[in-house]
Amino acid sequence: MRESCKLAASVLKSCEQLASEGITTDEIDRFVHNEAIKANAYPSPLRYAGFPKSVCTSVNNVACHGIPDDRKLMDGDVINIDITVFLNGYHGDCSKTYLVGNVDERGRHLVKSNEECLNKAIGLCGPGVPLNLIGGFCESFAKLCKLKVIPAFIGHGIGSYFHGPPEILHFKNNYPGIMQQGMTFTIEPIFTTGESEEIEIQEDGWTAMTVDGARTSQFEHTILITEDGYEILTLLD
Repeated sequence: MRESCKLAASVLKSCEQLASEGITTDEIDRFVHNEAIKANAYPSPLRYAGFPKSVCTSVNNVACHGIPDDRKLMDGDVINIDITVFLNGYHGDCSKTYLVGNVDERGRHLVKSNEECLNKAIGLCGPGVPLNLIGGFCESFAKLCKLKVIPAFIGHGIGSYFHGPPEILHFKNNYPGIMQQGMTFTIEPIFTTGESEEIEIQEDGWTAMTVDGARTSQFEHTILITEDGYEILTLLD
């Protein structure tokens, strides 16, 4: 898990230079695909339940699962790049939202608040902590920032499988269970500037867009619950 997560984090960091005006999301996809293959890994999204590309690129009002295409990034865009790689039998998963050029104050607030929420939510983790503590915190933090959480997408257990238990909800919930030493799972809240929390899946079966056209942001880490706390597996040294 450490090896796969470090690779995912390294590829994601390399994508920062590609999140710039004039670059197409197809170009990002090709880069991610080639980086995974060069490392003797496989890009986990490719053909997963029919997903056609090697990375998810979600721009502006695309909340999640954006499919790379020939659209060029424009000044003022925000783009989430979601990397998962399969290396030596294990998946590593992380994502980050990047600012393209001159993003307005509201957009910068959205992205900064979202990243801060993830980091603070991770800080709550440890053995014996209720899993639903994360969701309650994320919803309250978003409200404090005058933003909303998109509830349709959740964090998840990960390891030799891409998605599995436990489910990590990012809103107030009564999901049972506690964190236990050795668990690995993702935390990945999506924030929106809109009045609505609703999303709509497009005809491609994947692209999830906000119904009100509001921008979104997402950050994600894979973490490990340790004997006395947590380890962020997708954090580079």
